[in-house]
Amino acid sequence: MNKHTKIAAFLTATLVSTALTSGVALAGNHSKVGVWGDDQSVSEGTVTAKKVMAEKNGWLVVHRTDEAMKPGPVVGHAPLKKGKNMDVAAILTEEVASGDRLMLMLHSEDGGMKTGIFEYTLGAKEDGPIRKDGKLVMATVTAE
Repeated sequence: MNKHTKIAAFLTATLVSTALTSGVALAGNHSKVGVWGDDQSVSEGTVTAKKVMAEKNGWLVVHRTDEAMKPGPVVGHAPLKKGKNMDVAAILTEEVASGDRLMLMLHSEDGGMKTGIFEYTLGAKEDGPIRKDGKLVMATVTAE
């Protein structure tokens, strides 16, 4: 191998290595814990999160909220499995009007008396909200 061939091989290996490393970093971001949702119609009595990434089994919980962005009363919930959950629909348990703001929040399946039964009430520890870096894992949407 001559000098130019060695340099070309080194540069190619470096570029491939950088591309592979960047791909791994991007793939890692797609598996980050979170909730994703869009403004949507609630006329069918449900609210849907486009995607939820959960570290373990838990709940997608729909809270009322307002401009202050504090979680209010629970108006719906749906079970989640560990990992990626797509198009998670929560049946609303109260009337939600067009223009109402809703918080789609990730809750745990911890601390309750029964597995698979949603036991959270506002402020309780049972099946409570999950936080990452001190922040609630959630998305806010507006009912249409």
